[in-house]
Amino acid sequence: MAEKVRETVDFDGGIVVGVDGSESSIHALHLAAAEARCRNAVLHVLCAWSVRLVPRPADCPPGQVPSLREYEQEVLRRIRARVTEELGENPPYPIEIHAVHAPPNQALIEASKRTDLLVVGHRGRGGLRDLVLGSVAEVCVRQARCPVLIARPSQPAETRPETAAAGQPPAEEPDLAGQV
Repeated sequence: MAEKVRETVDFDGGIVVGVDGSESSIHALHLAAAEARCRNAVLHVLCAWSVRLVPRPADCPPGQVPSLREYEQEVLRRIRARVTEELGENPPYPIEIHAVHAPPNQALIEASKRTDLLVVGHRGRGGLRDLVLGSVAEVCVRQARCPVLIARPSQPAETRPETAAAGQPPAEEPDLAGQV
């Protein structure tokens, strides 16, 4: 008998944020948390996963193939730890963490059917990374059934302190009008 893992999640309102551990998704997590606090809503943290992208569960012995359920539990463990690291132990709003075995765009579009707001990170690629939406964000904007908030970086990558060249003065604060 095949092992069942979650492929969809049923929501009853609240804020859904897609988190994959990237810098962009962590920024989205913080924006979604602020929205949940303001709206007094449940924050649903959604992580879509596939076996080829998830690290092998640490407690699986060498030579054994982890089950889908073990992979799912590893994803949940990692996302819970990251959410706690970012938002603390007891935030002033309820948080539910969900791992879905599905492509990210599919999981987020499905979630958008039963939620009040979908928050996703901006993840462009290449030289125009901070100007162009990533593919998942673009699909969400085009197909979501609820409002979508795109979490853009507060500064272009080349002016962020962690990516600026050493010895250069910090760049001026960018004009953020129209970025959300």
